[in-house]
Amino acid sequence: NCSMVLKTLHFITRPLSDEEGNFSLAYIITIHKELEMFVKLLRAIYMPQNIYCIHVDEKSPKYYKAAVQNIVNCFENIFISSKRENVVYAGFSRLQADINCMRDLVHSKIQWNYVINLCGQDYPIKTNKDIIQYIKSKWNGKNMTPGVVQPLHMKHRTQVSYREYVHSGTSYVYPTKNRKVKPPYNLTIYFGSAYYILTKEFVEFTLTDARAKDLLEWSRDTYSPDEHYWVTLNRLNG
Repeated sequence: NCSMVLKTLHFITRPLSDEEGNFSLAYIITIHKELEMFVKLLRAIYMPQNIYCIHVDEKSPKYYKAAVQNIVNCFENIFISSKRENVVYAGFSRLQADINCMRDLVHSKIQWNYVINLCGQDYPIKTNKDIIQYIKSKWNGKNMTPGVVQPLHMKHRTQVSYREYVHSGTSYVYPTKNRKVKPPYNLTIYFGSAYYILTKEFVEFTLTDARAKDLLEWSRDTYSPDEHYWVTLNRLNG
């Protein structure tokens, strides 16, 4: 019952200020377990002027998927990604899940300014207004995807080829004996966080630019590619 969901969980139903109403955020949330934690997270970050793409792991139980769908159905600005992945920790599928949501978000009618990615075990310590004011004050028009040139002890992640294993509820990434070719366009690989705050323009660039597409393809058999993909693209000249 959607009216019950809104009332009992006290979802915010109108922008709390003009500043927030005029600055929409997009969220990508990748989840696979602990429905109650997901609902608490969603309740904490929900604003009617924002937009939310939920990626539910394809491996999740049917009852979990159905429960998430029931919640999502109560909101016009929350949707489940049109393509779902069997997400493997540190695998390419984790990066692909975000990209699937990004493809959906760029076609949204809501004109969002920045996208923030979260997992189901995250929880905010700042309000929506705090986040917007921080973005505007220091990062206006810039991406937040910090990183450094790939350290020596991380080189193995991109020097040998990795594969994802998914079978009977077990999933992991394992190295092969195959060495990888150098990155396309002789790119310098940077290493940082898998979590980011990105401008809409940058998202559109990553989905269309030849360098971004080729780096994505090259990253397909690397270890935890979401920890180098965004930060490397963000360091490109221009």
